[in-house]
Amino acid sequence: MFDFSYSDDQLAVKKLVRKFVDKEIMPHIERWDIEQHFETSVLDRLAELGLMGVCIPEQYGGQGMDYNTLAIVCAELERGDTAFRTAVSVHTALNSMTLLQWGNGFQKEKYLKPQAQGTKVGAFGLTEPNAGSDVAAIEMRAVRDGDVYILNGGKTWISLCDIADHFLIFAKTAPDQGHRGISCFIVERDFPGVTTRGFKNKLGIRAGNTGEVFLEDVRVPAENRVGKEGEGFKIAMSALDNGRFSVAAGAVGLIDACIEASLKYAHERETFGQPIGKHQLVQQMIAKMVAGYETSRLLVYRVGWMKNRGIRNTRETSLAKWIACDAAFNAAADAVQIHGANGYSHEFPVERYMRNAKAPVIYEGTREIHQIMQAEYALGYRSDKKLRKNLPSWPFGEEIE
Repeated sequence: MFDFSYSDDQLAVKKLVRKFVDKEIMPHIERWDIEQHFETSVLDRLAELGLMGVCIPEQYGGQGMDYNTLAIVCAELERGDTAFRTAVSVHTALNSMTLLQWGNGFQKEKYLKPQAQGTKVGAFGLTEPNAGSDVAAIEMRAVRDGDVYILNGGKTWISLCDIADHFLIFAKTAPDQGHRGISCFIVERDFPGVTTRGFKNKLGIRAGNTGEVFLEDVRVPAENRVGKEGEGFKIAMSALDNGRFSVAAGAVGLIDACIEASLKYAHERETFGQPIGKHQLVQQMIAKMVAGYETSRLLVYRVGWMKNRGIRNTRETSLAKWIACDAAFNAAADAVQIHGANGYSHEFPVERYMRNAKAPVIYEGTREIHQIMQAEYALGYRSDKKLRKNLPSWPFGEEIE
């Protein structure tokens, strides 16, 4: 049975995050964006509200809520700014949910629990200068030396690079085996040889922290390897299912913000003796935003519904990410158009929405990658094999192995 209504808990979270965004992000975001400043106190407040581990089981320090509640949190945060949705996507969806799915008891206790509580921040290190969509091309090496692995190499476009306490890092343990030679490791910021450098002057998400992570002879305990040696590619792809889900949810929030700003302006701005909302081509742009919002929202919540039931959702997540991110970028472009010349200035938020909306069309699988995936599924060239470990279904049991 499909139920399109919010539960009482989901509605309470939605109201909580919207109030938080309106009070603690909206009044400051223009300045943070101009100054290219990531406000870490926002993460502290999200932790206080229990939102850094909203869909992590209570036994591991989280709130134990369903996966669509994470989607609600991401949508509401991106309504404020993409930077803070990105932080939750990376920390919760890419890192913590990966540890929930693939980590062992030791790793969940040491790393997942403090992340779910928000006392530690997690990041995700897959992309390299010469390896984006082509994950098998990563060059970072991990060489076993007794009870440790020695990691060397660099990662780029890593969100929370200067903020995170823990990184999930993917490296080649068997370079001659392509994607089958990749393994996954938990790397702590304080390990000797770890350095980071944030980027400045990005096109968008300027209020976020994104940059590079460098590992030079970093000795990582073997107990910090996640999964089996050579299982890193499967871990990375399942992590991206979770990340793409949260990115698509954030896109829904950005469309919501575009609609909100456009409706306000369309009622206030007058041309030719009437509000511009009376002009049919302005109505057309708003109608497309509404269609994009409703379509994307349903695609996202379908994925969350599947996650709650423990159903593999790689295909559905890919579609939601592609459609929602494209719809968000188109909504932002139309919002700028509705605002006319005013949309080109910092006086109105829509220029920031447009700059921010471009990145999600690229990261976690470009629009083109997702189009290829959907065609290959339809043609029968692609299918999803059973994973050794699955994300736990919801509601969570008392004990999750």
